[in-house]
Amino acid sequence: MINEIIKRNGVNYGIITGAILSLITAIMYAVNLELFIAWWTTLLSFSIFIIVPAILLIKTKTDLNGILIFKDAFTTYFICALVALLISVGFKMILFNIIDPSIKDSLLELTINYIKSTSGKFGVPEISLNEMIDNLKKTDPFSIPEQLKGAVVNLFFCAILGLIMAAFFKSKTTSQDN
Repeated sequence: MINEIIKRNGVNYGIITGAILSLITAIMYAVNLELFIAWWTTLLSFSIFIIVPAILLIKTKTDLNGILIFKDAFTTYFICALVALLISVGFKMILFNIIDPSIKDSLLELTINYIKSTSGKFGVPEISLNEMIDNLKKTDPFSIPEQLKGAVVNLFFCAILGLIMAAFFKSKTTSQDN
């Protein structure tokens, strides 16, 4: 059974994280579609998955009277990440597939142009580049199935980040605790 504090904090902070990520997506959509392919917006979103959960784990540790074991820290983080991804990916699926499906074509073109420009810098062979672009065009990376696949991959990386953060935020044990 999951501790009520862990569950409540994980869900609440997951909603906050998901709302922030959705707001970032909405701002990028409203301001400039090129922001979707900018490296720093990816870094910003990643930072959200570190900063908000760090605050979450500090609050949870405080709520649990300073005692936060590794399992509880990981569980809290994972609940937060799962809720945040559900909200964020759900928002993107609605935006890209219901509200404005035409955005997918614009983003695909921006992505292809970005790949072309960066692959030239790294010396990617023309055949590989064309193959990559053909695959990108066939898969529709903004479709609901592809968004769900991306969410699963993101959840995997969140789990790894959660393990690291749980190790960092867990209560320190002393020889007297044994």
